[in-house]
Amino acid sequence: MNILDKIVVRKKEEVAQRKAEQSEEKLKSSPYFERKTYSLSQALKEKQPGIIAEFKRKSPSKGIINAEADVKETTTGYVHAGAAALSVLTDIDFFEGSDTNLRIARDNNECPILRKDFTIDPYQITEAKALGADAILLIAAILSPEQVKQLAAYARELGLEVLLEVHNEEELRQTALDETIAPFIHVVGVNNRNLKTFEVSIQTSIALAQLMPEGMVKISESGISHPDNIRTLTAHGFQGFLIGEYFMKQADPSAACKNLLQQI
Repeated sequence: MNILDKIVVRKKEEVAQRKAEQSEEKLKSSPYFERKTYSLSQALKEKQPGIIAEFKRKSPSKGIINAEADVKETTTGYVHAGAAALSVLTDIDFFEGSDTNLRIARDNNECPILRKDFTIDPYQITEAKALGADAILLIAAILSPEQVKQLAAYARELGLEVLLEVHNEEELRQTALDETIAPFIHVVGVNNRNLKTFEVSIQTSIALAQLMPEGMVKISESGISHPDNIRTLTAHGFQGFLIGEYFMKQADPSAACKNLLQQI
């Protein structure tokens, strides 16, 4: 069982517990639920390069990355530095994220916010809307194509955009390139991290870019830490770049974001 499998097992338990504690009707009474959402895909097209700056304290592969950073200070700093959007981890057990972090980011920033979590159930999409998110993450590696379609369709129904994450050609062809699923996907993200070896290479993004139609909004994730990475990937058609670990491991994540953007 790899780390992704372990996360999904735990996530199923977590979702069941949350459902027992709070109904979807209760979630829909959240003051955030009726707000007009910001478009992640549009922000990435308008602000180039489109940096999705992530607030992440920990990861299963790296352990604690930054235990001290303040959510408000970091996320507002990212936006002032020029980030097009924010990504906030809400997974508790493996990433030390929280719903509170997302609410704080929402209350202090007027930009698209991605709820970064392992979405396996429609309940989590209702939750995302109730927390003030504008977009959700669907990971092809943990979902069947039919699940991707159903979850993405529900997200669209709630006015949320979908970032679909793929790791290889098979996942891409079965989901984002499927004509019955593509209409529900707003952004396709290529994760450069090999889930089996944890090795990271931007060549993964470059290879899959050749298969993705020109009009598709595509981002590259993992292993992006240098202006040259962004220049290379932009030349291959990528409009966005999700960067978390590189920023968060610095003493001042927002300053790191600003510095990177100034060098491009």
